[in-house]
Amino acid sequence: MIGISKLYCGTVEPSDALRYGRMSSKLPSHLLQFSRDKQPVVVWNITRRCNLKCVHCYAHAKDIPFDNELSTEEGKRLIDDLSQFGVPVLLFSGGEPLVRKDLPELAAYAVKKGMRAVISTNGTLITRQVAETLKEIGLSYVGISIDGMEEINDKFRGIKGAFKSALKGIENCKAAGIKVGLRFTINKFNAAEIPQIFDLLEDMEIPRVCFYHLVYAGRGSKLVDEDLSHEESRKAVDLIIDRTKALHEKGKPKEVLTVDNHADGPYLYLRLLKENPSRAKEVLELLNMNEGNNSGRGIGCISWDGEVYADQFWRHYSFGNIKARPFSEIWTDTSEPLMKKLKEKKKHVKDRCAGCKWLDICAGNFRVRAEAVTGDVWAPDPACYLTDDEIK
Repeated sequence: MIGISKLYCGTVEPSDALRYGRMSSKLPSHLLQFSRDKQPVVVWNITRRCNLKCVHCYAHAKDIPFDNELSTEEGKRLIDDLSQFGVPVLLFSGGEPLVRKDLPELAAYAVKKGMRAVISTNGTLITRQVAETLKEIGLSYVGISIDGMEEINDKFRGIKGAFKSALKGIENCKAAGIKVGLRFTINKFNAAEIPQIFDLLEDMEIPRVCFYHLVYAGRGSKLVDEDLSHEESRKAVDLIIDRTKALHEKGKPKEVLTVDNHADGPYLYLRLLKENPSRAKEVLELLNMNEGNNSGRGIGCISWDGEVYADQFWRHYSFGNIKARPFSEIWTDTSEPLMKKLKEKKKHVKDRCAGCKWLDICAGNFRVRAEAVTGDVWAPDPACYLTDDEIK
């Protein structure tokens, strides 16, 4: 996760994170990525059911009931363990998390246990009443996924009217006083929609957006050929930086992040090195604190059936099930070979990754993407768009 607005527009300084000692338990949410201890943010896919049919769904979600989901009581025992382990944020995802009737109860329990509770949703089920309930239980943030404007979004989501329903969900969150933001996964089909996404941020006064690079997992594995080329990725990141800067200069700053491609960090730094060397030096310090990809360390995933994964995309390799052992034990068990290597992944990456001068601030990027294309989990990430000259 690369904070474009934090880094490029100078809304966060190295001293901001240092002031809190860089410990997850003490850092405010906007600084968590700079923590030293990297207590994991946990994504809990509480259901596989979804009311939409997204072509890039990593969970292979369907609008049918599944009988292998953790019960409410099992979920609360999980939350007890996560709280005691020091997990700072629990992200409820799916499928569509709001199809589970006990989501408010589980989220409220997580808040009671001292965690920040957030949800990742398609937004279509957020009525005014639902938004007010989420506000009452102390939900920290609602991330609503869209894939472009109405025509493109509804094509991706597989349901006509999904775009308008998502916008209504955003309006209902705002009316209830919940912080809400957008989630947008970039690919060849919708990269041209990025300017309209920024227009939407401005027009609807939405404070935050995360632009996700495509990860080849779930139904998204079929879209490998629809990922951006390296040159297209560079242009997309430049556009995101430019539009973020423009809003900042207009006095309408937004929190803008890119996710799932840590080449964005060195790329932004190299651009700043030409434009603002003094700020570039501070950005490099922050990128070193960030430490790049944290699958298996600073982020983890628990599936609807209790299986534990390195992140939400790595569903072909489970480290264990929370019904048999607590998450805290599974996560710290480095007798498991892959878990151990992920916690020290910089020692194991190969070829251009191993010799890259940005390895300390990228950590080898996305291992699951490398494996999907090459069959080798430690091969270079094919989505890294930095040139050979830039990594020497």
